[in-house]
Amino acid sequence: MGPRRYRIHAIDAPARLPYSLRIMLENLLRHGAPAEQVRAVAGWEPRADRTAAVDLHPARVFLHDTNGVPALADLAAMRDAMTALGGDPGRVNPAIPAELVVDHSIIADVFGRPDALARNAELEYERNAERYRFLRWGQASLRGFTVVPPGKGIMHQINVEHLARVVMRRGDEAYPDLCLGTDSHTTMVNGLGTLGWGIGGIEAEAAMLGQSVSILVPDVIGVRLHGELPVAATATDLVLTLTERLRDHGVVGKIVEFHGPGVTALPVTDRVTISNMSPEFGSTAALFPIDAETVRYLRFTGRADDHADLVEAYAKAQGLWHDPAAPPAYTADLDLDLATVVPSIAGPRRPQDRIPLEGVKAAFRAQERPPVEADGEITHGTVAIAAITSCTNTSNPSVMVAAGLLAKKAAERGLRAKPWVKTTLSPGSRVVMDYYGEAGLTPYLERLGFTLAGFGCMTCIGASGPLVEEVSRAVAEHDLDVAAVLSGNRNFEGRIQPEVRSNYLASPPLVIAYAIAGTMDLDLTTEPLGTDPSGQPVYLRDLWPAPEEVRDVIERVIRPDMFARAYADVLDGDARWQRLDAPASATYPWDPGSTYVRRAPYLDAMPPEPPPVTDITGARVLVKLGDFITTDHISPPGAIPPSSPAGRYLTQLGVPRHQLNTYASRRGNHEVMMRGAFANVRLRNHLAPGTEGGLTPNLLDDGAITTVYEAARAYQQAAVPAVVLAGEGYGAGSSRDWAAKGPALLGVRAVLAKSFERIHRSNLIGMGILPLQFLPGQGPDELGLTGREVIGITGLAALTGTHIPPTLTVTADHVTFQARLRLDTPREADYYRHGGIMPYVLRGLLAEPAG
Repeated sequence: MGPRRYRIHAIDAPARLPYSLRIMLENLLRHGAPAEQVRAVAGWEPRADRTAAVDLHPARVFLHDTNGVPALADLAAMRDAMTALGGDPGRVNPAIPAELVVDHSIIADVFGRPDALARNAELEYERNAERYRFLRWGQASLRGFTVVPPGKGIMHQINVEHLARVVMRRGDEAYPDLCLGTDSHTTMVNGLGTLGWGIGGIEAEAAMLGQSVSILVPDVIGVRLHGELPVAATATDLVLTLTERLRDHGVVGKIVEFHGPGVTALPVTDRVTISNMSPEFGSTAALFPIDAETVRYLRFTGRADDHADLVEAYAKAQGLWHDPAAPPAYTADLDLDLATVVPSIAGPRRPQDRIPLEGVKAAFRAQERPPVEADGEITHGTVAIAAITSCTNTSNPSVMVAAGLLAKKAAERGLRAKPWVKTTLSPGSRVVMDYYGEAGLTPYLERLGFTLAGFGCMTCIGASGPLVEEVSRAVAEHDLDVAAVLSGNRNFEGRIQPEVRSNYLASPPLVIAYAIAGTMDLDLTTEPLGTDPSGQPVYLRDLWPAPEEVRDVIERVIRPDMFARAYADVLDGDARWQRLDAPASATYPWDPGSTYVRRAPYLDAMPPEPPPVTDITGARVLVKLGDFITTDHISPPGAIPPSSPAGRYLTQLGVPRHQLNTYASRRGNHEVMMRGAFANVRLRNHLAPGTEGGLTPNLLDDGAITTVYEAARAYQQAAVPAVVLAGEGYGAGSSRDWAAKGPALLGVRAVLAKSFERIHRSNLIGMGILPLQFLPGQGPDELGLTGREVIGITGLAALTGTHIPPTLTVTADHVTFQARLRLDTPREADYYRHGGIMPYVLRGLLAEPAG
């Protein structure tokens, strides 16, 4: 029997067209897009003005639990609204595969003990059983909604190792696996040749229900890689170098494509490390085209031979096969010699702030800190957390095996992690622990304190748990600037752990090195990490494994059957998951006393037709913020402080202080999340100078300082709309829909910023919030805005049909200026006119004929 034949939609793309645009062109042709959209992509010019928008149809939608629970809650609320409007609730149902991985809820409460994994999992179910029961209802009630239960790994690593198809098959049709996800690091799959990027949860809901995703035809930046990495450099050092370079170049809203001879030499495991950090570059996606290494990796990770054959044949037939000697045309061409990469870390607050390892001590000492006389060895720069975490690096055996070998050499020399360091190991796949075990490296990691704490995101997303008690006490008593070192992708202020101010990204072996050193005030390239039992100094160079040592372990122990075994039961879940009693009903039976899952009021009393668009008048500024305000600042993911509005709300409902859990785990409860908006403990609001956290003046009460939540409620009670003022890069970071949902529920009608990150701007529109961009050379400070003015925004009446006015008029007391209206596509204008994506989609479903 010969190989199966598939029908494909041939694109016959010009050779100059970037690979990512070839995938988009196929998508448009297959879905019968208007001719002007097809021409906009097929006729793409490298340096043309980008004004054309296209409507793409994802092949599947990818979610995690903390964004997936509120997305599912919105779908459940849409079913309720459909019922209230006389429609069939069953029509609110995924039209394409929707895959959710539970990986964001486990917390590193217990560490450094043999029972850490079991105890953390027990605590996870104690805290989240209600949310998980809700997910099981969704899996049972919604067609095509698949859930990977807790304890299986991290979504992006599972995607790369198991779920990603690269080429989809439906009947006799084959087409690209265009994967859009509710996490910004969905781009990790770009390293496998799959085009995908992060979208907001509300946009994902629309995509699940069959809506296309509107996007401006992007610029595409080409990065030519050549040469080879030096012996001492890792894939982590490479991605931190690229993050610095690409942030400096400016790739926000653009796609990055890697090509050249250096790509051919990079294994997929290095590629996915790079693509994972595409959001840290600022790019929409970071694609490595399909080649022989892609196909080899598919086979190696247990994909069927016939599917690997299909991927190769399809890529070659469609012009998607990488030819390093014939690069496409790009908007800009960058070049990186891999031989120039040096060992590095990044921090203390942004992933693009790379520091060569030899310069870390000097950079640490250059920071301004108040003098302190702390007791003992805990002082400024003490390493409080050392975490091997995140799919960014745990998906890469080269750095993970290097970490294990370094731990072995350190343990054999009698070194240990410092007792004040919280050491955790939370890989993104069970395969990691399989090859650690077979290589005999697990005991050495455990001897240094890196006991398996869980299979999930954990420290990378701020689910770090409490610090060692003496560190926490010293921080509180002496206002110390202590550090976290993690193998993750983000180190924004207030993200990793509320008491930790400085956070550094590093490769897994360097995480272990800093756990042994216990301080950032050390030059690891010239000073010893410690001494062995005989008193001899031990340097990092003494412990660093040679490349051939790492290669030998990888070739000896990692086999395809490990992946097949790890993913054989990926959808089953353990006994605790199976025991959850999920209701079987078309609509969800909401529990009014729930503190985890509540029906949000977005669609309450929604009229069948959208109301007319009106100007915004008499608004007050809720917060005035600076540059690079991330979604972590706007909607923090970490622990809920008991003294915060959200903490007080929960304790008043009878939730014990030790069970407040994290904001991330309570995203299904709008009452918690609206109280958490702008509540990051490190947020600096220029309207309340000298303070940190969610504080702002109530401008209706003589400027009395209060919480952002209480001020917003006062404005809502007085029917006063709220606006936000901000600087450059507003909304960078995670594709967190609650960074738009929370402000929307607080009555924010518009955000005026110098620039927006792509996903957050889309989320604002999805919630009916107007994004306005200051014109070049202008901004809150340049225009002399204090934030205490009364704000008016006029000109919205011109937003009719397909017409989008380029600017609107803004008045702030006696200052009048024009601001650019950032509704970039007709679809976005439609969303705004309807009051957001959810009302738009629901009205569309109601208008469709039944059947």
